[in-house]
Amino acid sequence: MWSIFTGLTALAWSLVAMIIIRFLFGIGEGGFQPSSSKIIATIYPKEERGRAMSIMLSSGGIVSLIVPLLAAYLLGTIGWRTMFVVIGAIGAIIAFLYWKYIKLPQDEAVENSNSNENTSTKVNFKELLKTPLMWNLIIAYFCIYAVNWGLVSWIPTYLQKNRGLDLMSIGWAQTIPAITTIIGVYGSGYIIDKLPRGMDKILGSISCGAIGILLYLMFTAESVTMFIGYQTVVTLFIAFVITMLPAIVLKKLPSSITGSAMGIANTGGQLAGFVTPMAIGFMVDAFNGSFDAAFWMLIGFAVICIISLLTLNDQKGSLLNS
Repeated sequence: MWSIFTGLTALAWSLVAMIIIRFLFGIGEGGFQPSSSKIIATIYPKEERGRAMSIMLSSGGIVSLIVPLLAAYLLGTIGWRTMFVVIGAIGAIIAFLYWKYIKLPQDEAVENSNSNENTSTKVNFKELLKTPLMWNLIIAYFCIYAVNWGLVSWIPTYLQKNRGLDLMSIGWAQTIPAITTIIGVYGSGYIIDKLPRGMDKILGSISCGAIGILLYLMFTAESVTMFIGYQTVVTLFIAFVITMLPAIVLKKLPSSITGSAMGIANTGGQLAGFVTPMAIGFMVDAFNGSFDAAFWMLIGFAVICIISLLTLNDQKGSLLNS
């Protein structure tokens, strides 16, 4: 579904059509993290889930390294509509290969590997939504993904219009933060698995504080080199928070409710991916092409994420404890 609606984006004939197609695309995308997280929680012991999640999430960094250059080339040769068809076709092929060749362990093996964990806990959506932990996670997910999607979706336009770079230069410039993201995600998984209980949210809050400061330094940077330098560092902190949040779900909650909990929490991230790019577009138009207000909005999200993480308490309520 993710790949099909990527390809169908090429058929968009109006803004409304584009929004509908991207909405359906988002439904397909939204199902990925809950299901993949369920697999990780079911197969891996708790002390390895952070690294398992970081390996999975590193795919985003790898693609961020390739796509800016590929997209810049395709835009200049075959146009944006055909580009979406090509990318959608690649995704469909990968989905088919995954379905055909990836085999999961049998239920018996899974149960034996997680014999020390209570996997019988059953909690419905209504009960999960009553827990403060889930609302903290939803807010944190929304805020960090608002920052991430805001940067990913608008930095190319910003560099082109406000910094005077051409598409190929932008593509090459964005490979540096992409490489940093891969390193950051891999390293974050290892660090998270070694942290004592409660320290993850402290480091996450510190990371969000650093993100806010670096965002300010980015849009006030005097040169493109300094801008890319600050962006490179900010991606490290974003990578840590993006890896930490699903790791909290994987480590703190029973594997039997991981899919439901991740689906609820990730709703915040998907909502941010839908709202933030449009909000920044409206703000840039409203301020006559200035991105200052958009950067301040992202800084505000970083601050809210700090509050959400600092007030997160996974020890309350026996409902969510395995």
